[in-house]
Amino acid sequence: MSKSAGKSLCVDPYFKIMKDSAEIKTVNMDSSGDSGQIKLKKEIGLTSAVAIIVGVIVGSGIFISPKGVLQEAGSVGLSLSVWSMCGVISLVGALCYAELGTCILKSGADYAYIGEAFGHLPAFLYLWVALVIIMPTGNAITALTFAKYVLQPIFPDCDIPSEATRLLAALCITVLTFVNCMNVKWATRVQDIFTVTKIIALIMIIITGFVKFFTNEQVESFEEPWDGSTTNVGQIAFSFYSGLFSYAGWNYLNFVTEELKEPYKNLPRAIWISIPLVTIIYVLANIAYFSVLTPFDMLQSDAVAVTFADRTYGVMSWIMPVFVACSTFGSVNGAIFTSARLYFVGARQGHLPGCLALISTKNFTPLPALLFGCVLTLVMLSSDDIFALINYASFVESSFIGLSIAGMLYLRYSRPDMERPIKVFIGFPIFFMLICVFLIITPLTNSPMECLMGILVVSIGIPVYIIGVMWESKPRIFYDFMDRITILIQKACLAVKEELKED
Repeated sequence: MSKSAGKSLCVDPYFKIMKDSAEIKTVNMDSSGDSGQIKLKKEIGLTSAVAIIVGVIVGSGIFISPKGVLQEAGSVGLSLSVWSMCGVISLVGALCYAELGTCILKSGADYAYIGEAFGHLPAFLYLWVALVIIMPTGNAITALTFAKYVLQPIFPDCDIPSEATRLLAALCITVLTFVNCMNVKWATRVQDIFTVTKIIALIMIIITGFVKFFTNEQVESFEEPWDGSTTNVGQIAFSFYSGLFSYAGWNYLNFVTEELKEPYKNLPRAIWISIPLVTIIYVLANIAYFSVLTPFDMLQSDAVAVTFADRTYGVMSWIMPVFVACSTFGSVNGAIFTSARLYFVGARQGHLPGCLALISTKNFTPLPALLFGCVLTLVMLSSDDIFALINYASFVESSFIGLSIAGMLYLRYSRPDMERPIKVFIGFPIFFMLICVFLIITPLTNSPMECLMGILVVSIGIPVYIIGVMWESKPRIFYDFMDRITILIQKACLAVKEELKED
């Protein structure tokens, strides 16, 4: 793969392979300086940094995970405790990543940190599982959530047909992939518009729930909050999976550290402000849910926020599924945008086929990476069991997040003199590592098939690495084949471009 990644087989100047991040041209670049090197401007202040973290974290999770957490935890009290603990875990993890992000100034976040600490193979395996599991599964979960909330009002008294859910989710993925392929401004405009809706939806839920709580209309959920709590550690681990899925994105600021003003001050400040804020919002939203719905009602619902609205807003109940659908639609858009960037970085480093490093020099969109991610996400839609998908992806992701933190501890030992502008208390990474070990080991007893499938996919990455990356003396036919694939992709993208011009 590596040699093919370094070639530029352009059939048209509309596309080129980007071999170095300095070649990427965007409106947010600065060519000033003695060397004349193109650099990203430091334009993100503290307020914007907080907005990025909050905007990325608050997505589909808070509208679907309450059922998953309660289903595994067994009680209201334990469920709310899990939500609070997930916030604490995310805060500790984000602080550890603040140290990693400021002492290893490379693109790719976990991909770069694992590579710096443990070498190319573990880094490639992270890229591999992100490619085939983490990114497409996360996108599929959000798209399925969008579909369920759109279809729930159409099927109020019966189960939503599985085929309808998957078809609508697939339509959502393909439309947003098209938007991201055609124009970056379109994609960012979609993101800006739909981010507002998720905040409105949560504020409505919290205010309505607390009005019901203080008027004592429904207090059954809080009469014996710990009744039914599970003592099975495997189920507790899965409840954390659903909760932590809702906090996913706490490490997103690491991708834009070089654009952050005074990163050594603003990165930890943004973390200390944003994650406690999200934790408070999530706990309040869950209290609001339980103020209107009984635990039984929540477990019977495929779309908790829709059921909540049906019980509280009467003829205006349609407004909640609209807001949540808009929120999840925006989340899918953001996920497609960012996941394509990881594929692109991996191809540029020679760990993925060079065709994934192709970029449009007119629109500056990584079309092949976006289309590749779209296909993988559509494959994941073969299952519409959201909670099974969450458990499947979370097991693998927890393993590699734990590996990143293990790398941090290893670098503390092996390179004590390494410059660390931010250095956290050693107890934080140790605590986070113990949590990761718990989340990795305990589910093996409850859902061994999902966990073993994850391990199998990771293991398949080893021969892929040996053949694709380590084997440098591959026959010429291999490189000719990859070159032909690259040219075919370019021609296909150009054909689409010409058709759009004619239309």
